[in-house]
Amino acid sequence: MKRLIVSHRTTYRYAESVSFGPHRMMLRPRDSHEMRLISATLSTSLPAEFVWTYDVFGNEVCTGVFTGQASELSIESRLEIERFASAVPTAHLTGGEAPFPVTYSADETIDLGAAMLASADDYPDDLRLWIAGAPRRHPGGARDLLTGLCQEIHGEFAYVTRFEQSTQDPAFTFANRSGACRDFAALFIAAARLLGFGARFVSGYLFDPPPETGAPVLQGAGATHAWADVYLPDIGWIEFDPTNGLVASDRLIRIAAVREPHQAIPISGSFIGTPSAFIGLWVGVDVEEVEGA
Repeated sequence: MKRLIVSHRTTYRYAESVSFGPHRMMLRPRDSHEMRLISATLSTSLPAEFVWTYDVFGNEVCTGVFTGQASELSIESRLEIERFASAVPTAHLTGGEAPFPVTYSADETIDLGAAMLASADDYPDDLRLWIAGAPRRHPGGARDLLTGLCQEIHGEFAYVTRFEQSTQDPAFTFANRSGACRDFAALFIAAARLLGFGARFVSGYLFDPPPETGAPVLQGAGATHAWADVYLPDIGWIEFDPTNGLVASDRLIRIAAVREPHQAIPISGSFIGTPSAFIGLWVGVDVEEVEGA
């Protein structure tokens, strides 16, 4: 078990004083057997009223309604959590490996719903062939296939930092062999769904302690992070981080799980003022382990 402090600060800057519309924030996790929330604080540089709700997926959402004007708006979230080791995926009911092609029960198929929907109609031939050929490149059961696909994206695609909130189309990421963590997650999810799996997009943070000699360097620390979940019968949801080639890792700190990337934007909102007033934003994330915990 690791006790971690997560500090996430976002600052918006403007050339003049502006007022602000409501801001939607997804910054607080829910307790689970893998993660215990000890404390959570949310502060803003302008006075704000916070309204807490759950979205359609059960994620915690805070809406901030601000009063006053300013040329700078800062939003800071601080979490103290206990992160337990992710369980090694096992088929606890059958004791065996999940086969491929995967077969879901009638209830699972209904409940997974849109998490299984995918279409290759708009994908170029090379992307469709790459996805269709994944079972040959990574033979074995469902976990072998998904792990191999995760490692393939990690090993063959270049990580780049992008400051835009949008997510690249999987075809663009595949054609350019590069992207940010959310782009790799979206490509992995598209492939998993076309292969018949239920998959969802996960946003959160990455714990990347000072590397030991020979330890791999992780990509995505210092900002929000994104990866994928895939559901396997009798096993459940398994984390796949194609940016770093991680599977079921306690380095991943989950905040929200959604159907599509645009549903998990950490902070979104508007300002009221001259359209050209916006200068830019700065985002900083620190994840530190509490010594002696």
